[in-house]
Amino acid sequence: MARFCESCGKEMPDAAAFCPSCGKAAGQTDAGNPGTGQAEQSAALPSNLAGALAYLWIMAIIFLLLEPYNKDKFVRFHSFQALFLGLASIAGHIVLTVIPVPGWALMPLWSLLIVVLAVVGAVKAYQNQTWRIPVIGDFAEKQV
Repeated sequence: MARFCESCGKEMPDAAAFCPSCGKAAGQTDAGNPGTGQAEQSAALPSNLAGALAYLWIMAIIFLLLEPYNKDKFVRFHSFQALFLGLASIAGHIVLTVIPVPGWALMPLWSLLIVVLAVVGAVKAYQNQTWRIPVIGDFAEKQV
């Protein structure tokens, strides 16, 4: 029966005490994925998932405060872009509330625009793309 190294996944002789490929002792793992030889992340989300979750605006604040994410430029960009989109949403709603009839009529369209921009930003982040919302993206880029 073939025997494989638990660290690198290469085939090794049945009587071998060490893997001839990576040198690990038989039965000793690399605290990572079998067959890849790469160390496993310690319960941290991948950057693309964290960037997508940042568009849930509370998560953007959390990612900017927590350790592995606040050092990742990709996550920081999407977090700042999401926060600035939230501020633009609040500012737009305040302005549209002050303008009596046309403002009230345009408020659902403004809300829809904000939701569409947030969804597109989250999808692009999940696809590992740095998509910039026209004006807001430039401000987010300066913060990173």
